[in-house]
Amino acid sequence: MNAPLQTFQASAIPALAMDENQLIQVLETSLYPGANPTSIALVINYCRASMLDPMQKPVHIVPMWDSKRKQMRDVIMPGVGLYRTQAARSGQYAGVSDPEYGPDITEDVGGVTITYPAWCKVTVKRLLDADHIVDFSATERWRENYATAGKDSLAPNAMWKKRPYGQLAKCAEAQALRKAFPELAGSQPTADEMEGKVINDEYAGTVVDNATGDVLEKSAVGMPKSKASESSESATQKDETDVTKGERMYLTKKCENLGLKLEDVAAEARITDLENMTKDGFTAIKELLAEKERS
Repeated sequence: MNAPLQTFQASAIPALAMDENQLIQVLETSLYPGANPTSIALVINYCRASMLDPMQKPVHIVPMWDSKRKQMRDVIMPGVGLYRTQAARSGQYAGVSDPEYGPDITEDVGGVTITYPAWCKVTVKRLLDADHIVDFSATERWRENYATAGKDSLAPNAMWKKRPYGQLAKCAEAQALRKAFPELAGSQPTADEMEGKVINDEYAGTVVDNATGDVLEKSAVGMPKSKASESSESATQKDETDVTKGERMYLTKKCENLGLKLEDVAAEARITDLENMTKDGFTAIKELLAEKERS
């Protein structure tokens, strides 16, 4: 017989017992620097509903450009750590294998020479009854998962260049956890898996870039357009390499929260023209800010 799903009370999680305003302040100055307090409150309520410890950062706050509202909005996206927590709480999680890697491949990818594993396999074990443990394996390929440095680039971003094995292992583990515990993990991909990918929904595709899982832009996908709207869009369309106002605001806010000036960070990233910044320039500054946050 399957082990019963363990349940937890919010009172058992010290952070959730705190005054919410105080908890928001703690999270804003530690795990979610620069995030909107309203979005942090969403994280707290998400964790309270799921009996998760927000101090473990089980979910990410993802800035998303809303093309309909013409403004940034935040969404909550799980990390692979949340899948691990959910599996452990089931009482049926029997462990995970070390990653197995395919042969190393060294080649030029978008002008960058990199060595990466062809594939990675991870196996999650689930206890179905007292004497029956079942393996759930997932194999993911580097070429199908790596995140690009920019919208118009094929080169891997900084994190996938630095950790080609580790990043791929997280993707394989997330897939294996979904296969082993579909009733807990569901089908939603993690922020780690969605780097450089397109999230398809009813209205648009969302391009996610960088190891933080931040969503850079939203472009219309599958939306029927009238001839009038197509004509208007064509007349006012900017160069596809231009950075949006929302993206520029995002960089400015990130710099302010780190006590930096955007102009100085841009100069360090060798971006000389902020007014006509390209998508690749945006990504270069964004990755530099991410490195400064981690240091």
